[in-house]
Amino acid sequence: MSPSAPRASASAPADGTQPAESPKGMRRIATASFIGTAIEFYDYYIYGTAAALVLNEAFFPDLSETAGTLATLSTFAVGFAARPLGAAIFGHYGDRVGRKAVLVVSLLMMGISTGLIGLLPGYDTLGIAAPILLVLLRVVQGLGLGGEWGGAALLAVEHAPKKKRGLYAAAPQLGSPAGYFAATVTFLLMSALLDDDAFESWGWRIPFLISFVLVAVGLVIRLRIAETPAFEKVTKERETAKAPLAEAFRRHPKEMLLGAGMITVVYVMFYTAATYCMTYTTDTLGIPKNDMLALTLVAVAVLAISTYLVARWSDRVGRRKLIIGGAAFGVVWGAVLFPLLDTENYVLVAVALSGALLCMGIIYGPAGAYMPELFGTKMRYSGAGFSYNLGGVLGGAAAPLIVTALAENYSPSVGGWFMSAMALLSLVCILALPETKERELDEV
Repeated sequence: MSPSAPRASASAPADGTQPAESPKGMRRIATASFIGTAIEFYDYYIYGTAAALVLNEAFFPDLSETAGTLATLSTFAVGFAARPLGAAIFGHYGDRVGRKAVLVVSLLMMGISTGLIGLLPGYDTLGIAAPILLVLLRVVQGLGLGGEWGGAALLAVEHAPKKKRGLYAAAPQLGSPAGYFAATVTFLLMSALLDDDAFESWGWRIPFLISFVLVAVGLVIRLRIAETPAFEKVTKERETAKAPLAEAFRRHPKEMLLGAGMITVVYVMFYTAATYCMTYTTDTLGIPKNDMLALTLVAVAVLAISTYLVARWSDRVGRRKLIIGGAAFGVVWGAVLFPLLDTENYVLVAVALSGALLCMGIIYGPAGAYMPELFGTKMRYSGAGFSYNLGGVLGGAAAPLIVTALAENYSPSVGGWFMSAMALLSLVCILALPETKERELDEV
């Protein structure tokens, strides 16, 4: 915008104006980025919580306790396997059609599939069709969430002033702990208000059904925002890529693969702490599930605070060195996580979970700006989204299954060492990537 151009109205939807000239417009963008992501992660996390607490009985009742847990975690992993495909599909249209339209579709897919899980009859009613339909709905969930993060991150990053990209990119990152917090509180209320029989027969469905209401709220918010200035510039100059994902692999192969490896530890720490550790502490250690849900909330609060503070700090000191510190911390924390849990002391259990999610927050906060900054505008949605979700397959889908198998066949501490090894992998990957804080997005 030229100096003589009229100032954008703060009450109007964000358009092509400079974000620094319209603080209220920028707050609207951050809110839309946060709310939509929080709703979609709520949808995703209620499945993870339900998988740890009840779904094995509802959909795999004929299996042993361990086999049922592994089967349920496998359906959890299916959603992650679908996420790179969702990132490829949504990224393609996000880079060719626009960020906003794609984010609306991803929200609808995620919310509707989640609500339908709440309506899905169990094995006792449908037989083998029940787990098959559950897997199909998980695939739709995965496709929707695969398109969510890249678009939400770009919505914030491409509107933000250069010196505040880390701060505003924290908005979609905070959607993750907010969604998990809401999911955990909902399950905690259901579990507290209902006896075990009622909760296991129908109470667990209520958090899924709430998704129908939440998606309507998110849809209204997202329909009120406009396209990002960076994408508008590309379309005005007729420079959109015909095959953005292929171009991302051609131009940024190192960033695609190393970015996926870098983000892997985030998934490992979160889904091991929030999914497998929930099963381990309630089934093996005998800690009441309500107590574990409450202790997990403490850890999620640590995640939210660290994500915001470190993202904001990254605008001053850079993204890369903070991510290096978080990965190094994860190498250490994987080794002490299960010994702390095994004490069964509530304070130490909270410390164990909080440490894992602190590691996540230190990396996850700066990553909201860092991963989009690695790619050019023409393939940014595809590149950042696919790389991020590829890391999810390695860390989110595989890690809980591997940790479960290692814990059952050897000991929980061996599972912790696996977490340390994955953190070391992420550390090696970030060491091979550059700093991006000073990059101009249009010149990548």
